[in-house]
Amino acid sequence: MSGEPRSSGGSRLLTFAAWSVLVLGLWLWGREITGVPSPLPGQAGGPAAPGLPTAHVPLGPAPPARVDVPSIGIQAPVITRDLDTQGAIEPPPYENPGTVGWWRGGVQPGTAGTALMVGHVDTQSKPAVFYGLSSAKPGDKIRVVRADGSVAEFTVEDVQVHERAGFDPAKAYGPRVKGRAELRLVTCGGAYDKAARQYSANVVVSAYLTGAGIRSGAAA
Repeated sequence: MSGEPRSSGGSRLLTFAAWSVLVLGLWLWGREITGVPSPLPGQAGGPAAPGLPTAHVPLGPAPPARVDVPSIGIQAPVITRDLDTQGAIEPPPYENPGTVGWWRGGVQPGTAGTALMVGHVDTQSKPAVFYGLSSAKPGDKIRVVRADGSVAEFTVEDVQVHERAGFDPAKAYGPRVKGRAELRLVTCGGAYDKAARQYSANVVVSAYLTGAGIRSGAAA
């Protein structure tokens, strides 16, 4: 995310160049990681890291409507994102910095495979939806409310900063365990280069499905 910093040095505006590493990663990911086999009935899709809960059986399809990360105060509507004419993923609109974009070229959150959500870290004047994303910790919960009223609950497995130099899309976006339902939340991070007007890296929060339910007030 780039742009001229505020006088405090704390906020910048995202531009196309800042997303280039993410876009390249998505393009390579789509070419190199072509599918994830479904787990057998009753299987949860894979083991969990020590101290973290067991993976939940993947859910049926339903697009996301909202994402909440209570531990870091994220409560945001989700909008669909495609690739533009340049082959780049469309970030959420600048005029709506509180929204999260779901890349619908990937899987739906809660289904087997890796679902991808992206958001701005800041704007020219204030923090944006994923400003605090790097503060997430293993064990934190991410709740994705889906369009059918179901709730997919994910548990954070790790938080990593992937530098643009030597970026490995398979490591950033590829499934950790085949058959699991996984989620990646991505924003810009690392050092901010004033001359290039862009960040040097992406923050990637990796999580996996550990629970499911029905949104309060939704029909069962």
